[in-house]
Amino acid sequence: MNALTDLEFRLLNDWQRDFPLTARPFAELARRLDASEAQVLASLAELKTRGHLSRIGAVFRPHILGWSTLAAVAAPPEHMERVAQLICEFPEVNHNYEREHVYNLWFVVTAASQERVSAVLAEIQRQTGLKPLDLPMLEDYHIDLGFDLSGAVSPHAGSARPLQDLESLRQAVEPVDYCLAAALEPGLPLTSRPYERLAAACGMSESALLERIGALQTLGIMRRFGVVVRHRELGYRANAMVVWDVPDAEVAKIGRRLGEESSVTLCYRRPRRLPDWPYNLFSMVHGRDRASVLDALARIRNRLGLETVRHQPLFSLRRFKQCGAHYASLAQAKAA
Repeated sequence: MNALTDLEFRLLNDWQRDFPLTARPFAELARRLDASEAQVLASLAELKTRGHLSRIGAVFRPHILGWSTLAAVAAPPEHMERVAQLICEFPEVNHNYEREHVYNLWFVVTAASQERVSAVLAEIQRQTGLKPLDLPMLEDYHIDLGFDLSGAVSPHAGSARPLQDLESLRQAVEPVDYCLAAALEPGLPLTSRPYERLAAACGMSESALLERIGALQTLGIMRRFGVVVRHRELGYRANAMVVWDVPDAEVAKIGRRLGEESSVTLCYRRPRRLPDWPYNLFSMVHGRDRASVLDALARIRNRLGLETVRHQPLFSLRRFKQCGAHYASLAQAKAA
């Protein structure tokens, strides 16, 4: 990995949330970073070319603008590449990873409705002969609030919200939000006035667009708005989806405590699918290598008193697809 300059590090680490909502955001970054706007734009373009920067954009709370689920199949190892490629071809699939488990291929499906997600899973089963586990999120404890590249130990800030409490947020969604999400899908353009271009695409003024992005963050519909990094390209080459089998009566309490751990980047509740899948709590741990992830997991288990709780770390082996949710198709579906 190329060493990051101080400017590159701060752009990637400090602006994963609370990205400036002003007409010239890169000039504002330059002012705060004691650089020029041209330097900021050139550095971001270089980081994108090197693969360190995925995009500058929005991370939306699941099940608000559409429906999503985490799914998995048990692919025969000799057919892994074929099955993975077939799944990647669905535009509704935005993540697809091979992991260490009998269920060895894990992917995320996002669509305009729960019915469409179910239809995609049914078509994947028809084409592969493999029945997917369907594991929609039930409650979140720490969902994509950024990734601290400094390794600093600090508690996460986040609010758990059960799925049944999301209806009020759905009622707050405006038709323009689907256009806005679709326009932001490829990321904020690296130009001096990026919001002007997005506003034109959505038929609104620049000031109205900026106001709406701010409102979506305040509501919690948009979990964060800012830099989205690629962990692997930045040297965090090991990650494990640690799944836990905890008593249902304790899952919220344990989930909130896990979500506060500095080494946990995601934490959420999903349904069991007995008899094949007994786990109901999911957490993600990233590290520079496998040993550091296992060490962090051991410390978590000890600190939270989880030594006797059944769990499994499912390490990622290969990344077949990673991109943001395909909101353009959601916008088209809502407009139809």
